[in-house]
Amino acid sequence: MRILLQRVRRAEVRIREETDTGPRERIAGKIDGGYLLLVGFTHTDTDHEIEWMADKVLGLRLFPDANQKLNCDIGEQGGELLVVSQFTLYADARKGRRPSFVDAARPEIARPLYDKFLTFLKQSGVPLATGEFGAMMDVELVNDGPVTIWLEREAGVSS
Repeated sequence: MRILLQRVRRAEVRIREETDTGPRERIAGKIDGGYLLLVGFTHTDTDHEIEWMADKVLGLRLFPDANQKLNCDIGEQGGELLVVSQFTLYADARKGRRPSFVDAARPEIARPLYDKFLTFLKQSGVPLATGEFGAMMDVELVNDGPVTIWLEREAGVSS
């Protein structure tokens, strides 16, 4: 499992749709501050990796305290989460010019993992918004800091 975490002042995900009256955009998810999580899964991910990663995200101290030290987690800050599925986090571009995505979990595997990840995050009580799994999305954000962290958890790794 891989996550690109960005601390944001605000972020939103929009989806372009064709309707009977023509194209339109709708906001799928929006937050006013917290973390934007771009989340990708591989074939071997299990509940163990998902729960570990949810705990890691929620426990990271990436917000400043009164002394401007990064000592507060997202719950202490009163932040929100915007979670967007992103299979391209498993792109392998070492050879050629077209990335390979063979390490990314297929949708029928990734969707249940994504849903479980959202369930673990919801249990924390931190406000949660999402994109739409499998949709083409426009993601707009204003980085805070910027603070950007790459998180990875390989299946079978002990805590």
